[in-house]
This record gives sequence, structure tokens and C-alpha cells, in this order.
Amino acid sequence: MHDTDRSATIMANDRLSASAPLALGVLRIMTGLLFLAHGTQKFLSFPGGERAGFGWTFAGPPAYAGIIELVTGVLIALGLFTRPAAFLASGCMAVAYFMAHAPQNFFPVNNGGDAAILYCFVFLYLVFAGPGRLSLDAARRRG
Repeated sequence: MHDTDRSATIMANDRLSASAPLALGVLRIMTGLLFLAHGTQKFLSFPGGERAGFGWTFAGPPAYAGIIELVTGVLIALGLFTRPAAFLASGCMAVAYFMAHAPQNFFPVNNGGDAAILYCFVFLYLVFAGPGRLSLDAARRRG
């Protein structure tokens, strides 16, 4: 590799690294909104589907999960109290996986639990990484 090629690679990596807090913020916002949609479907019947309106029965773990999805989904999307909200959401998804999915089959792709595992680990990452840019937590620290 020539020195000019190496310099170009280093500059490209520096630009990507400089954008990491913004990318983290976008990941947090999108994950929070997707998680929120699970709660709105259970309690607000939006979007419609198989689980629409299911949470209003307040019957057991799915209803409790729906409440956690609503509250933590909003907090995570806004980047407000991100670390504690992500910790709670991560735990919720771990419980959901082991209670609802793992007993059906060992493999997540076969038991429908791949989304629960992915949410669990993305939220766990947010506990350690924080909210990134574009968050109310960051605005509170500045002000």
C-alpha cells in the first residue's frame, strides 16, 4: 500500500469515526420508535394487526411488556433518561425471549425470538454507549 493510499484510508476512517455519535443517535431514535410501535399496537391499536388492542386486557406479561414498550420507547427515541430506560427495555426483552420464545425451540430463527434478542442487545449497548447526539440527555448536559 502506498503512503497516499494509506493517508486516504486514515482520512476516511477519521471522518467515519467523527460521525459515530450521530450514527449512534440515529440508531437510538429508530430503535426507540420501532419499540414504541409494539406498545402503541397493544394499547392504541395502531398499527392494526394480530396484537392490536391486546394490552388493554392487562392480562399478564404481554400487557406489562406493552407498558414498558410505550414508556421506554418514547424515552429512548427522545434520548431522555436513555441509560436507565435502555436497561429496563433490555431486561424486558431478555425476559420476553426466555419466557415466550426459548421454550418453543432452541434456535431464535425457529422460535421467532430473533427480534427480542436483537432489541435486548441494542438496548444493552445503549446502556453503555449512551444516547449519542440528537438527544435530550445531551441537551440537558449542555444546559
